[in-house]
Amino acid sequence: MNKMATIIGFTFKNKVRTKSFMITTLILVLLLSIGMNIPYLIKVFKGEDGAKDATQIGIVATQGFRPAELLLAYTPPAEADDKVVFTAYPSAEDAALKQGLEDEKIEGYLTFADKGSVGVPPVTYHSKDGDISSQLRTNLQAALQQVNTGLIVGDKLTESQVAAIFAPVSIGTEQLSSSGAVDGSDQDQAKPVINYVVVYVLLMLFFMSVMMTGNMISAEITSEKSSRIMEILITSASPLTQMFGKVIGIFLVGLMQIAIISAAIAVNLMLPHNSSILSDFNMDLGQLNAGILVYGFILYILGYFLYALMYAAVGSIVSRTEDLGQAVMPVMMLGFVSFYLPLFSISNPDTLLVKVASFVPFTSSLSLLLRIGVGHVAFWEIMVSLAILLATTFLFGWLAAKIYRTGVLMYGKRPSIKEIRKAMKAYKI
Repeated sequence: MNKMATIIGFTFKNKVRTKSFMITTLILVLLLSIGMNIPYLIKVFKGEDGAKDATQIGIVATQGFRPAELLLAYTPPAEADDKVVFTAYPSAEDAALKQGLEDEKIEGYLTFADKGSVGVPPVTYHSKDGDISSQLRTNLQAALQQVNTGLIVGDKLTESQVAAIFAPVSIGTEQLSSSGAVDGSDQDQAKPVINYVVVYVLLMLFFMSVMMTGNMISAEITSEKSSRIMEILITSASPLTQMFGKVIGIFLVGLMQIAIISAAIAVNLMLPHNSSILSDFNMDLGQLNAGILVYGFILYILGYFLYALMYAAVGSIVSRTEDLGQAVMPVMMLGFVSFYLPLFSISNPDTLLVKVASFVPFTSSLSLLLRIGVGHVAFWEIMVSLAILLATTFLFGWLAAKIYRTGVLMYGKRPSIKEIRKAMKAYKI
């Protein structure tokens, strides 16, 4: 036990001090930080950082013109990013208006047709380039629509009632059972957006961690074997102690990398300019299903050890590092299938293919996570899938131990399964 603890500690320290680990982690954190701050960086390069000034729009109308008075009293919604402020001018030839347009302090101005009718008469927008942005057009239409309603209803409605007319109406969803009745077993309707984001992030993190650490394990074992250091190590600790010590040590390395990346996400979310990023995308952390994180951690541990043991077994039967890539290819292909299947099904997680994959041990860790996070899965299905995955991990642990004890003693070309079985019998393993 002491020897295993020593190997775990040595493997962990040795890996986290390598340049490849530090550079890879640093690059991931940098890419993540840049990606989360792209909207702010774009604003900085455009010179729009900080509090954005309201767009100044002039109104050319005679004094006492009711639509112009209501427009001047218009208050844009508090949550609007681009606000419009109106200023009245007696004519288009007004010096202040011309100077404002020349200095680009005023974006443009509005004039009204003389046509007398109910509501706001036809409006014309004037600007230096004769064009209007889609955002400004939307803001002006909202303001004019509110003024138009005020003119039509007169004093019959208060300002709050007029504002209530334009308030957006929320539409909820509810899933029906096959009989058309409300499904009483699961009435949580559509999953919150935050669940999709968390599942997507966990899929990426878990896949990258398992693949990177798995390659670390196989590369280290093959490297020790090709340099003949393995023969010295075997005399100091049993092969099984070495294998499980390396697997657990690199598991801790993977956990540390996930913790660093998670901390980077949290720090970026706490930056002042990113404080509204969750609300902007209609995401509420209070709606997050905590079961995603709990089951995700369990599935990550089981999935990691299943793949890590396969990588260790493959690495032990390869004598030359240049042959390792070809040898681990089948394990990598299984990993890619396990990742891409739930990734491409994230918008439709209850298909038969995903359900079947959630019970197959090589793909269940990520497919079951998808169903728990954004799909519909019964508790017994989760338990059965975890039991199958746990049993398969123990089975592969037993098998990998036998292959490892035999493989590290075999040199030359990569042995076939038949040759490994013969060697097992010869070594009485």
